[in-house]
Amino acid sequence: MGKLFGTDGIRGITWDYPFTPDFIRKIGYAASLVLPKYKKKAAGKPVVLIGMDSRASGKLIRKYLVEGLGAGKFKVVDLGIIPTPAVSYLVKREGADFGIVISASHNPPEFNGIKFFSADGMKLNEAIEGKIEALLLGKKPLHVRPSKAAIHKKDFTRDYEEFLRGTLPPGFNLKGVKILLDCANGAAYKIAPRVLRDLGAKVKVIGDKPNGKNINMGCGALHTQRMAAAAAKWGAFCGISLDGDADRCMFADEKGAELDGDDIISIAAPYLKAKGRLTNNGVSLTFMSNYGLLRYLEGLGISVAQVPVGDKNVTDAMEKGDLKLGGESSGHIIFREFAPTGDGLLTALQTIAAVRDMGKPFSWFRRHWDRYPQVLEKVKVSSKPAFEDVHGFAAKLSKSQKALKGNGRIFIRYSGTEPLLRLLVEGESRAEIKAIADDLLEHYKKHSGAHAGGKR
Repeated sequence: MGKLFGTDGIRGITWDYPFTPDFIRKIGYAASLVLPKYKKKAAGKPVVLIGMDSRASGKLIRKYLVEGLGAGKFKVVDLGIIPTPAVSYLVKREGADFGIVISASHNPPEFNGIKFFSADGMKLNEAIEGKIEALLLGKKPLHVRPSKAAIHKKDFTRDYEEFLRGTLPPGFNLKGVKILLDCANGAAYKIAPRVLRDLGAKVKVIGDKPNGKNINMGCGALHTQRMAAAAAKWGAFCGISLDGDADRCMFADEKGAELDGDDIISIAAPYLKAKGRLTNNGVSLTFMSNYGLLRYLEGLGISVAQVPVGDKNVTDAMEKGDLKLGGESSGHIIFREFAPTGDGLLTALQTIAAVRDMGKPFSWFRRHWDRYPQVLEKVKVSSKPAFEDVHGFAAKLSKSQKALKGNGRIFIRYSGTEPLLRLLVEGESRAEIKAIADDLLEHYKKHSGAHAGGKR
């Protein structure tokens, strides 16, 4: 992970460094110097597609990025408010040099972010991100002359919707199926309800009134309680929560119980295997996935490639192992048969299609594998010291792991998108793992010098 790029692009509080107007221009300029070189067939004026989520800061950030891209050098196509995965799809389909998404995904409204997609619709690898960072943070200052460029507006939303429908079995429909949909007041607030209704579903929507300041606030994939309760009350077949840029998806069953990314994998992997669509009988998951899911999949003859957190890491493992399914418990699910990155709407459609084909209610899929108890904690930090540099922490971590006696695990990391320390402790006894988590966090806060004031 670089100094600017985290696990998913560049993120920060809007108008604080690195999201100052001047530095945003520099980001655009640096990208213009690096990314067109990676287009497979360079011909004519380079083209960049720009989309955004519903944050109020998006339009100004777009303006500064375009000023950095340089007048006359690029054809800039403004896609407006659109899901992140739609930009991934359109960059490749339209033969653009690269794509930019202005979004902080699931983060609160005061954040924003800049994500890049290469010409093949993939998120940038670390080597290419490093080239951009070298220009931005090198000893030689990067001078940018802000310049105006013509912006061409284009509405590709119907094209994206057609692509999504094209991933479904011939004749598939949702005629009469009741779905409770939460759009997180984000990028998919128009597209998602329309896709489901065009398939015949009866849709009740919440989180579909973005005002620039309410994205992810008490709604969406990180706040699924309201969606789940509403789904049960209405008697829906299921509930769906997307996040702010619609690359995540979470479900609730007809009883209002929540299903996360691990549950989605537990549905999709055996289904795809039975249909002969699970290449190499394997999936890619992060270290955050529940240990019970790993045991369940392995019992079905499905191998698991585990990687660090981040959908790029999942994608890399899928590419290397020629795997068609991967994801994170957070709801980033990649159906590589259809798309190279996580797509919340695609995940929703593929999961519903599988469940309908199997003829079972969503609640059945919560009962067919045993989930290990987990304690998930997050602590706000002012800096991110290496764990081996925190006095006595590495030894305590090792001792705590041994205490689980091979029937659990501890996973600790700094967030790649926020000033947070994240801790996961998993094991057979909830009381034991809670005590371990509390002990580790108390030691960290006492000795790190980075604790910034309480759990969040």
